[in-house]
Amino acid sequence: MTSQKAIFAAGCFWGVQYFFDMVPGVIKTVVGYSGGHTKNPTYKQVCSHTSGHAEAVKIVFDTKKVSYETLVRHFFRIHNPTQLNRQGPDVGDQYRSAIFYSNVTQKKKAQKILDELNKSQFHGRIVTTLEPADQFYPAEDYHQKYTQCTGRGMCHVAYEPID
Repeated sequence: MTSQKAIFAAGCFWGVQYFFDMVPGVIKTVVGYSGGHTKNPTYKQVCSHTSGHAEAVKIVFDTKKVSYETLVRHFFRIHNPTQLNRQGPDVGDQYRSAIFYSNVTQKKKAQKILDELNKSQFHGRIVTTLEPADQFYPAEDYHQKYTQCTGRGMCHVAYEPID
């Protein structure tokens, strides 16, 4: 098995994790915080809008079963990438739409899909950022697999844009 990692932020991480867990070839997901400047942030710090972190999902996937491109397309399918710093009822910079790339290849693949969708489906409105993956901090235990455990937390997921 050949595995890679990907990190995506698409609003509240509970539902995002749940929907990535359903993708065949995804081996493991962890919710956490990425893209900020505070070391070892807590949920409270992230929600205070002072840490700079986004709620994100780190995915380990089997490259023989699912491609990075498929995961990027799934990412764009499960949230509204045209909303700046919000998804559904959740508002704040921690809910931003971001792809945290691990290398130049991931960045190029994500940019290609972003450009394609921005032209064909979203008409230039995508606000998703491409950011280098730096430190990823796992969220507190009670956030892990939250939707799977409670049946709640999918408030913004499965967004289908209307032209």
